[in-house]
Amino acid sequence: MAKQLDYHTLREIFTRFQDAEAEPKGELDHVNVYTLLVAVALSAQATDAGVNRATKTLFTIADTPQKMLDLGEEKVIEHIKTIGLYRNKAKNVIKLSRILVDQYGGEVPCSRAALESLPGVGRKTANVVLNMWWRHPAQAVDTHIFRVGNRSGIAPGKDVDAVERAIEDNIPVDFQLHAHHWLILHGRYHCKARKPLCPTCIIRDLCQFEDKTI
Repeated sequence: MAKQLDYHTLREIFTRFQDAEAEPKGELDHVNVYTLLVAVALSAQATDAGVNRATKTLFTIADTPQKMLDLGEEKVIEHIKTIGLYRNKAKNVIKLSRILVDQYGGEVPCSRAALESLPGVGRKTANVVLNMWWRHPAQAVDTHIFRVGNRSGIAPGKDVDAVERAIEDNIPVDFQLHAHHWLILHGRYHCKARKPLCPTCIIRDLCQFEDKTI
């Protein structure tokens, strides 16, 4: 685990990320906050591309909690059976849709606690929805962010909660809104797990990773 980088180094790193892509976007397809919530819940232990393929038709049929309930669990399974843990995920989608209809009038709540109370929705999923839809500076730490944060010294921590706190405590406030997207995309396409693309990395000179590739 690298040591926490200082404020000025972090400001330079995120300035470079911002210059490269001022408005980074999440890669899960959705048409409203409900389909975003479902897509993020389905993405656990699955790729965004795989989820997008599975939900392409599903979201044209069921883009509200009530429509999803009308579709039913077995039909949901038919749409998402190409992604991991599809049976359990379909069950959770139906359960959370029922709660949204019964307790929230079919609307998705904008409270982290309320979101986390839904079946199949953990802190990471809640943070993604809060960030992408309501533009809260919430940090959704996945395996990419955990890796980048610890390799580079941007946000070191022994677990995802510690990395989330490191981002919130150390990254300059004006970069907080897009921080998790910049880090996810950097981990997905540059700071890869097995073969990081260090020679072309825009923060190579600032990163503390000792085993940089040549």
